[in-house]
Amino acid sequence: MVYKSPFPDIDIPGVDILTYLFPTGSKPSDSPIWIDSKNPNTSLSPKQLLQWVKRLAIGLDRLGVQPGEVLMTYTPNHVFVPVAYLGAVGSRRVFTGANPIYTVPEMAHQITNSEARVILVHPSLVNKALEAAETAKFPKSRIFAFSDYPNPVIDGVQDWRSMIGTPEEAEQYSWKRMDEEESKRTVATVNYSSGTTGLPKGVMVSHYNLVANAEQHIFMKYIHVKEREPERWVGFLPLYHAYGQLWCNIMAIKLHVPVYVMKQFGYEEFLRVLQTYKITHLHVAPPILVMLSKRPETAKYDISSVKDVLCGAAPLSKELQNDVGKRFNMTIHQGWGMTEVTTGAVHVPFGFWDDSGSVGQLDPNSEIMLLDDDGKEVADGQPGEIYVRGPMVCLGYWRNERATQESLSPDGWLKTGDVAIVKEGWFWIVDRKKELIKVNALQVAPAELEAVLLEHEDIADAAVVGITLNEQEWPRAYVQLKEHAKGQLSQKIIQEWMKGKVAKHKQLVGGIAFVEEVPKLASGKIMRKVMKDWAKRDAAIIEGKAKAKL
Repeated sequence: MVYKSPFPDIDIPGVDILTYLFPTGSKPSDSPIWIDSKNPNTSLSPKQLLQWVKRLAIGLDRLGVQPGEVLMTYTPNHVFVPVAYLGAVGSRRVFTGANPIYTVPEMAHQITNSEARVILVHPSLVNKALEAAETAKFPKSRIFAFSDYPNPVIDGVQDWRSMIGTPEEAEQYSWKRMDEEESKRTVATVNYSSGTTGLPKGVMVSHYNLVANAEQHIFMKYIHVKEREPERWVGFLPLYHAYGQLWCNIMAIKLHVPVYVMKQFGYEEFLRVLQTYKITHLHVAPPILVMLSKRPETAKYDISSVKDVLCGAAPLSKELQNDVGKRFNMTIHQGWGMTEVTTGAVHVPFGFWDDSGSVGQLDPNSEIMLLDDDGKEVADGQPGEIYVRGPMVCLGYWRNERATQESLSPDGWLKTGDVAIVKEGWFWIVDRKKELIKVNALQVAPAELEAVLLEHEDIADAAVVGITLNEQEWPRAYVQLKEHAKGQLSQKIIQEWMKGKVAKHKQLVGGIAFVEEVPKLASGKIMRKVMKDWAKRDAAIIEGKAKAKL
């Protein structure tokens, strides 16, 4: 059967994202919304942000960046990142963000794949960006240093303020507003995801997708809340990522909630921010709850101001959820989503206490089917792959029609690769068919790491799978060595070699096991189910040894 949301449909404005956030006739607030958590004197209000957004749009016009072309950022969080996001999206360009810990090859891949026309790069990453740009044959003149303070010329790279419009010009600038049909077909962001298989792909999210998903989140957030109380958020989620974009770039403006932006996450600094600014609501992935539960530093700080937590982006056990919730008197709400549904599609409504580990109920205006491997519907309580349809489902994959056709049906159903069960309209995630690994909520594609491993001259074959250790998932490799390298090439040597090839979250923290042969089907495909069974077996052995040492 098709499961529909238990909630009535909501009205979704058919407008572009800037009109949604700054409606005609409204006056933007001049209260600070984005505040540097280390230096609160550095901040932006919606009124200030809108002027910077217009100035950036004017600069992109002068550079000849056309509607539908891509602006890329390569930066850690800071209070001006929302300017880059809304400056690109609001002027009918496309925003894409690169992970600031990307290596040069990873950065070069995203430059090439996204067909970026302009790159805004943090001063600390200029050298790496220049190296990646050379690899991707990207012009140096289109790279600008980007931070919350003016920069001198760095290796020939100008500050972004050198190319934008003046405040006076911004006063005369007006963006072109969209009707509903245009907002549905106009790409706003290309956020990179591993989808269900293969290398990272750019997910095309429209203006309408963003508006719809924001409205869905607002509905689920306040449905059981009788009276809104003042909120304060911490902006540690990476702003190149869909999760951070929705809450810090869009929801913060729409709900007028101040966000204390962390440039770099450190656990004790995170606790300091919670205590100092009396943060009330958190948007996290499971590793944060693991830290709250297990790290001794937690006891040194007063985090009693935190009342509600939304946890998504990766599986969370009900045991951990309930332990942290009860110990710190927080209501922890789970949710389910993916980059391909803008951010989320299923949530435990705020104001509702759930201790069952459910990811919640379907957001309004949405539908889900649960299908078995033969494409047949499963009964209630039986596991099936999630197929989802709604106004938040993406347009498809950037410059990749084949991947789009494999994941999206002509009538709008998205094949997700996540396996769930449903009981009385509530959903629980029980497995994942898709190959990707979630490391601290960041996606890692096994195929990407396998390709890197096979570059090593002493490796004959390799397979990568996720292994769960202490409730966190990490990549683990099963490596077949060439004959001459057996007994010579160690796990440590391979891990050192990988450090220069892929970002930190893609390192083989789950270890490397040497095998005689990587199990494959007759077609040559890696037997992923066998690999997962191996990883479960090895996890039990590794954790057993760790307990024995205690």
